[in-house]
Amino acid sequence: MTRSSDAQFRRLAKYYDALNSSKDYEGESARLESLVRRFGRSGGSTWLDVASGTGRHLEHLSRRHAVVGVDVSPQMLRIARRRLPGIRLIRQDMGTFRLKDRFDVVTCLFSAIGHLRTKAQVRRAFENFCRHLKPGGVAIVEPWIDTSVFHPGAVFLGTYQSSDLVIARVAYSTRQGSHSRVHYHFLVGEPGREVRYYDDFSIGLLLSRRELLRLMQGAGLRAHYISPGFSPGRGLLVGVKPPAR
Repeated sequence: MTRSSDAQFRRLAKYYDALNSSKDYEGESARLESLVRRFGRSGGSTWLDVASGTGRHLEHLSRRHAVVGVDVSPQMLRIARRRLPGIRLIRQDMGTFRLKDRFDVVTCLFSAIGHLRTKAQVRRAFENFCRHLKPGGVAIVEPWIDTSVFHPGAVFLGTYQSSDLVIARVAYSTRQGSHSRVHYHFLVGEPGREVRYYDDFSIGLLLSRRELLRLMQGAGLRAHYISPGFSPGRGLLVGVKPPAR
């Protein structure tokens, strides 16, 4: 995956789960399973999570499914390996990874697909997901914010506080052509240490629902858009690989 953001996945990887502590990973995993039951036709439940991050979805999915994770960040994978001993976790890029196995489900969540810079890269990733699905298998992708609901100039604040860690994250969004640019500012406080400041930015490819469905269909998947998704303005893409003839 081509990543524009660096601090969140490298310098701040150890704080990533705290920054996203309000996210309902268990509920989202249950929703994913429901979509697989609705759309899946492959008859199994082997699961590949692409851009698996620190492994929070896999933590829940691995209780009921044989799972594999792929991520490009060594720092995120290091955390995931501590969380998921015995689970196969692979460091590779979402557009180019090649595994011998084929899966009943491929997921790519948390808008990781939005870090790709061009439509061609998005289609290549969708083709790779399709390549790793069994006939009748399901790909579920959480896209970046739809072009119609992206608001340049918006400001967002996220905070986390415990006895040994305080974090504030402020984000300011702008638009540059077909891309969003989100500038992040982080304050990190821990007992016995000076408060540290980091700033970083993330570039996201803005695509409409119609464009995403067309790219997924062009990659060989029967594409559906599901709303609501896990975050406002994003929804979920569900692609089904046609059964073998």
